[in-house]
Amino acid sequence: MSPVRRGTSLPIFNRIAVLRAERKMSRARLAELVEVNPQTVGALERGDHYPSLDLAMRICSVFELPIEAVFSRTQFGPMSSELYPTTSREEG
Repeated sequence: MSPVRRGTSLPIFNRIAVLRAERKMSRARLAELVEVNPQTVGALERGDHYPSLDLAMRICSVFELPIEAVFSRTQFGPMSSELYPTTSREEG
């Protein structure tokens, strides 16, 4: 059974592509740093493959981020909304 079918009710979302782009890092370079094929990085980014705990931790180590900043059970919103949250103020 594929990881996508197995995880239909509990998918794993990630920010790997965004983090790579911010750092101007190629898939090949990330793959080299975490010791996988560049195709594996692509599959992770597309959600076609879920990482093992070991691979997830190696990826987080490269980006120097905690696991919950890179992987989540809920879909991520734009990073800018986390950095600059809007506050609702009542006018009057």
